[in-house]
Amino acid sequence: MKFVAVTSCPTGIAHTYMAAEALEQAGKAAGHQVQVETQGSAGSTPLDPAIIEAADGVIFAADLEVRDKERFAGKPTIDVGVKKAVHDAPGVIGQAVSAVEAGVVTPAAAAGGGSTDPATKIDRNSSVGTRIRQYLMTGVSYMIPFVAAGGILIALSFMIGGYQIVDVPADDVINNFDVLSATSWAALMNLTGGVAFGFLVAVLSGFIAFAIADRPGLVPGFVGGSISVAVGAGFLGGLVSGFVAGFLALWISRWKVPKGVRGIMPVVVIPLLSTFVTGLLMFVVLGRPLAALMDGLSDWLSGLSGSNLILLGLILGAMMGIDLGGPINKVAYTFAVTGLSTAGLTDGATQFRVMATVMGAGMVAPLAMALATTVRKRLFTRQERENGKAAWLLGLSFISEGAIPFAAADPLRVLGASVVGSSVTGGLIMAFDASQRAPHGGVWVLPLVDNWAFFLLAVAIGTVVSAALVILFKGIGSNPALEAEQAAEAAAQPATTTV
Repeated sequence: MKFVAVTSCPTGIAHTYMAAEALEQAGKAAGHQVQVETQGSAGSTPLDPAIIEAADGVIFAADLEVRDKERFAGKPTIDVGVKKAVHDAPGVIGQAVSAVEAGVVTPAAAAGGGSTDPATKIDRNSSVGTRIRQYLMTGVSYMIPFVAAGGILIALSFMIGGYQIVDVPADDVINNFDVLSATSWAALMNLTGGVAFGFLVAVLSGFIAFAIADRPGLVPGFVGGSISVAVGAGFLGGLVSGFVAGFLALWISRWKVPKGVRGIMPVVVIPLLSTFVTGLLMFVVLGRPLAALMDGLSDWLSGLSGSNLILLGLILGAMMGIDLGGPINKVAYTFAVTGLSTAGLTDGATQFRVMATVMGAGMVAPLAMALATTVRKRLFTRQERENGKAAWLLGLSFISEGAIPFAAADPLRVLGASVVGSSVTGGLIMAFDASQRAPHGGVWVLPLVDNWAFFLLAVAIGTVVSAALVILFKGIGSNPALEAEQAAEAAAQPATTTV
């Protein structure tokens, strides 16, 4: 059979492309042809209409709403989460085959519209905890491009112009820009990065509200996030204002109003009332307590030293390794990157050490899987060994999701080893006093890491520890996937006869 698929994840980075590869490989192994459109953070190249027309069925492996669904109208379709495709691609292919055989066409596939609005995908029938996680992940997914653009521009400006580049006035950059001056370029990067970084809280708040209330939540959400920055409530204020604005807009949008008022509800009444009430709550009621809480958190971080910092590193490292790009991992990462936006940070600030800790720990799991598949190949399936080759680059680039295929096949042993190794790296980076200002990049931003040699040493030690534990754990008990592959290979061998 021929299938077309669309993959997307909240961040649009790793899971989107891993799901695409997994579906293509699983389809090939089952004798089917699968062509995938990845709707990631870098945009997407739409599938050729002729390919869609020739397809027998459609697979949506997406945690965000698929763009331009009407293209797939009339085709037997299944809709699963992106992690399902990563963890159980053969099962997804089997489900798609069954849908084609049954002629199942989902309403989603037949829906028209071709909307270019921002996308989110919230399961309204799921538990409260699941929906809250989905709201948060939507906000984080739209925040991350601002983190990458703004944070790395700022970090590059420091590398070119030194940390004193922050003292260059904006008027000098605007009125006296010298194309031949490295200082001018560094100052421009710093100013531009600062503007991009300044959107973090507003974007986080705005898209949390959007996930809750759809388009009516955007205005109060963005305004609430901006107020959070203005009153010093920062990241915590952005989280709270996002939920406040979203539920206010959702509540107002459900009011029963006369027909004559319905037309102006989306463009006047809902944004006006929800924005005013959000502003009232953030300025008058919630802003000061949240600002005090943020100040307390900043003071607590600044006051940590010695064994307390190492303990924090151990905890953050474990969080980065426990679910490999999942909610716990994202909480630790968001905690680190929003700390970079704290005003008045100086060299050696704890927030910079936290960022180095989170990045280093996040590199361990994929590197450990790559090392383990290289050292003890016989403990892994052929597909895992191939995944191990890709995991080298993913780990070096700080993409924790590179270890997900291994965790999906053997979660207890892989995740157990990942938590220990990542935690070791986190504690060591704190102990070695490594720090950095770039929010992403892995080894590719190594020149921006203070005490980079010790940073690499901590990552290497954690990688070896985690790889050794995986090898040890794999040697205990059975490995059904490996045993099945070995049995299939043995059955495929030609029989030999003895004369």
